[in-house]
Amino acid sequence: MQIQIVSVGKVKEKYIKLGIAEFEKRLRPYCKLTMDEVNDEQAPEQMSEKELYQVKLKEGERILSKIKPTQYVIALDLQGDQWSSEKLSKEMEQLSIHGKSQMSFVIGGSNGLSDDVLKRADQKLSFSKMTFPHQLMKLILLEQIYRAFKIQKNEPYHK
Repeated sequence: MQIQIVSVGKVKEKYIKLGIAEFEKRLRPYCKLTMDEVNDEQAPEQMSEKELYQVKLKEGERILSKIKPTQYVIALDLQGDQWSSEKLSKEMEQLSIHGKSQMSFVIGGSNGLSDDVLKRADQKLSFSKMTFPHQLMKLILLEQIYRAFKIQKNEPYHK
């Protein structure tokens, strides 16, 4: 299986980078993982609706440029479905069985995802009703993908 994570902005905190590197290493036996970071759009703290729309539009264009037409896209979105770890594992397995072995998970920036990215998504997934920093979300997502593979293979998950 090929898994791509497309995210807005660079991870800056060392502790998050270390966690990401650990799960990249753990995922090597299970999938081919690629991570594409697109630049976040510089914007003032307080924005009008029009400015917010423009920021999301520009970031969305960058995101969409990284996604291939053949990829199954799962966008992380607060309005998305909430799954258990077991459900994520089952969905990933079913996609693979049905020839959708190229998956792309999309993490938006601090302003969320553009309508165009959400329209391109085959699935919208919410990890919680809470909001997480997008940099931390990358680490959480990698851990859940790793957990999904461990569940599929019926392997113990080391705590």
